[in-house]
Amino acid sequence: MPTVPDPASNKPSDAAGDGTQADDSFPIRQLEIFDNAKGFVDLLGQLSSCPPISDAYFCSRFAELAALGDDHVICVIEDPNTGRIVATGSVFVEKKFLHGCGKVGHIEDVVVDTTSRGRCLGQRVVRFLAEHARAAGCYKVILDCTAELRGFYEKCGFVEKNVQMAMYFHD
Repeated sequence: MPTVPDPASNKPSDAAGDGTQADDSFPIRQLEIFDNAKGFVDLLGQLSSCPPISDAYFCSRFAELAALGDDHVICVIEDPNTGRIVATGSVFVEKKFLHGCGKVGHIEDVVVDTTSRGRCLGQRVVRFLAEHARAAGCYKVILDCTAELRGFYEKCGFVEKNVQMAMYFHD
């Protein structure tokens, strides 16, 4: 089984490639059961609709995702000064028949708190997730983003490919 990359390996001197220094004082780790109380769900609300959920429902979903092991990893960055979750992202591994029963990593739900942007935390999250996908044996890692975020993901090493489509079943 692959393991989550050591956060210490995610310490470049110039994470964005534009002279911006990464804030390595904010360690990356996997989501923990107590992170709901540290603002995890609130942070997701800065990305998309994410109403408050009960602790019981959070624990239930956490257990479901934890049971998937290395096939679904959520990482977080906690501000050591405030104890609040200030960045997160997830990657899940899709097992395919294509490419000789290959695997594809899907990065989702990357968000950095508005008060913590400009510290390269988003790049560190994306790199952590991409390295997890590589360690899991994925032949590629993909994600969807808005046109406004194209430049950010290009700085992270992604290239535009194809068109994303969606069909929503709820409002």
